[in-house]
Amino acid sequence: MSYSYTLLILLLPVLMFLFIGLTGNKMKPEVSGILGTTGLFIITLLSYFTAFYYFGHRSGESFQTIEAYNFLWLQFTGTLIINIGILLDPLSVMMLVVITTVSLMVHIYSLGYMKGEKGFARYYAFLSLFTFSMLGLVLATNIFQMYIFWELVGVSSYLLIGFYYERPTAVAAAKKAFIVTRFADLGFLIGILLLSFYTNTFNFIALTDLNGLAIAQPTTAVFMGLSVTTWAMLLIFMGGAGKSAMFPLHIWLPDAMEGPTPVSALIHAATMVVAGVYLVARLFPVYSFTAPESLEIIAYIGSFTSLFAAVIACTQLDIKRVLAFSTLSQIGYMMVALGVSGYGAEGLGYMASLFHLFTHAFFKALLFLGAGSVIHAVHSNLMTDMGGLRKYMPITHITFLIACLTIAGIPPLSGFFSKDEILVAAFEHNKIIFAVQWIVAGITAFYMFRLYFNIFWNRTPEYHHAPHESPVTMTIPLIILAAASIFAGFVPFHDLVTSDGNPLHTEFHAFIAVPSIAIAVVGIILAAMLYYRKNSKPETIAKTLKGLYALAFHKFYIDEVYLFITHKVIFNFISRPVAWFDRHIVDGTMNLIGNATVSASGSIKKMQSGQVQWYIWYFTSGVLLLVFLILYLTY
Repeated sequence: MSYSYTLLILLLPVLMFLFIGLTGNKMKPEVSGILGTTGLFIITLLSYFTAFYYFGHRSGESFQTIEAYNFLWLQFTGTLIINIGILLDPLSVMMLVVITTVSLMVHIYSLGYMKGEKGFARYYAFLSLFTFSMLGLVLATNIFQMYIFWELVGVSSYLLIGFYYERPTAVAAAKKAFIVTRFADLGFLIGILLLSFYTNTFNFIALTDLNGLAIAQPTTAVFMGLSVTTWAMLLIFMGGAGKSAMFPLHIWLPDAMEGPTPVSALIHAATMVVAGVYLVARLFPVYSFTAPESLEIIAYIGSFTSLFAAVIACTQLDIKRVLAFSTLSQIGYMMVALGVSGYGAEGLGYMASLFHLFTHAFFKALLFLGAGSVIHAVHSNLMTDMGGLRKYMPITHITFLIACLTIAGIPPLSGFFSKDEILVAAFEHNKIIFAVQWIVAGITAFYMFRLYFNIFWNRTPEYHHAPHESPVTMTIPLIILAAASIFAGFVPFHDLVTSDGNPLHTEFHAFIAVPSIAIAVVGIILAAMLYYRKNSKPETIAKTLKGLYALAFHKFYIDEVYLFITHKVIFNFISRPVAWFDRHIVDGTMNLIGNATVSASGSIKKMQSGQVQWYIWYFTSGVLLLVFLILYLTY
């Protein structure tokens, strides 16, 4: 079968972006939303058709890698070329399903949530641009093409985070996200250039070929004790760490909550923040065979980030920020799984990471959209302004509870299966990392049910207007995502997406599963004791842990450290001296040249006075000077 129709998956969203962006102000806002949603519905159908056909036609034991399109774009001296095309393999096809499903739910949900908002058409145009960028990123045939769409994702996320441009906080958050990710992307670009220089290719198929130059004949050049390939892969991971908000490049993600809540669901669930996970997975054979040291570093960074973010989430009061730090923690889980994985039969962590990416997309989108439904009802982000909402919002309540149970890892919901596989992979590779992730599992259950009880139980405050259930355009996506959160765990992922394309044998490990369920239940029970009903226990614990609680509540002052470094150290010791040099030396030199020219021109301007007698005088003087000079030099 020809996959030529997959070009429509890329063309439709960019056409919707251009059409809605150029004509949105000339039509009713609702029409823009319906057009954008209809376009994405068609893209989703095409993606599902691609997935069902692709996964239904295995070539032997493994799935075939297909370049549906591959056009020559740039050719350099020698054999180094850059193509533009569409790559279909288990990883990209799985990401197609995830991105289009979550994006479609966000489009439908936004019809109700964003109704009446100024800039409604602009919002849907930006959603289409973001979806196009992410689809282009995962379908790229080479790493340079991926980098182009990588930057487009950054631009479109900047536009969406700063959608409420009248708010200074939204503008600051958009700039922060853009600057931090651009800083990380500098490392990504340098890594791409290093890798392509030594392998003479950008193509993913060539880079991940076990008999290719990148793996079979890696460079022996060494810098500071590590091979150049290892440095290249670490720099590439730096780009992934920026997009996926790994510590210490995580500071932009909580502030990104300034964007509309559906945007938070889109960015935090299945798209922008998992781009880093996708990047490492796409180049996994190169990491595994030529830079195993970098995988160790990735595992430890992911492990620390998951614990760090989980602790902070326990103290936050803004429900969207709790979910933002939850995302950081879950992405850390995915990075840990990749870091502790191997290739082929040893690739349990690889499969587990992408399995968790798959399940996380649904339950995290459900959590954010559920939070948006609550915010839509009470007009506040703070859980201190909420409580008792189960009576007013039964659909939101049930779906949110399903999402909380899923992320906590309670069987038979999908989060249990994917998280269990990660814990098994961590246990087999590194017992310390396993212990940290096991503790994080309990903390996750605690902070999610702290959020759940504070919103839907606890006490019922005095609402100015009685809260009510969200409209059907908002509740239908919640129901669909809740169903996906329940049943996604039964997808035979170990047969579909593996490190070498071959089915992976997995089995149930009771000695891992039982303790992980037990610690999740302990976390839920502890949250119920503290937050099921209004009491003074949380305040007492916060006072007892005063120092630690304050550190976690203020996010360990990482933002303040960055501000100190940039405003005090860099500004005073780098920027200010450079500015002085530029102003006094560079500008001073240019000003001196200019002033000297003006002074010289003022001195000789009489030579062009227009008076003939002066011209005769200059001419005669010059002739006499030349005559005397010639006579002197001759004799």
